[in-house]
Amino acid sequence: MANLIERMIRAAKLDIELYEEVEADTTAMPQAVAVVVLSSIAAGIGTINVTGISSIVMVTISALIAWFVWALLIYIIGGKIMPEPQTSTDLGELLRTIGFSSSPGMIRILGIIPVPGLYNILSLIAGVWMLIAMVVAVRQALDYKSTGRAIGVCLIGWLIQILFIMLTLAIFSNSYSGGTN
Repeated sequence: MANLIERMIRAAKLDIELYEEVEADTTAMPQAVAVVVLSSIAAGIGTINVTGISSIVMVTISALIAWFVWALLIYIIGGKIMPEPQTSTDLGELLRTIGFSSSPGMIRILGIIPVPGLYNILSLIAGVWMLIAMVVAVRQALDYKSTGRAIGVCLIGWLIQILFIMLTLAIFSNSYSGGTN
């Protein structure tokens, strides 16, 4: 457990060596999953004042699905479509590094403090911080020399994921409304 907490702190500090370490450590997958789960639970706890305790399970499940989908997209986009000459990766490396990039999301637990708007501010900070950590994670996992390319791959993956989520929501909301508008 101490190793996990220390790794999460290093990931939140954007420690490049940490991302190289978890990329190479094939036994770190349970820790990466734990980071995603803990970060999403922190987000759920942070919203208890607004949504109640039931949102924790849904937020956690959604975060795990989003983590896998985004890693898969990054693998395809960054590792297959837009690799640099030295790029060498597998999906496991991306799942581990991107999982640890969720570490800054732990600050969302402070949203439980009953201050109007605090959770929204914390979510914005956490979201930007996690995106920056993800760029570092992707750059290291894909062995990119260019941070700009890592940013581009993350943004393309994020846009595709957002479109997928919007499409899924539209399909489900249409099916729940009986197909009528």
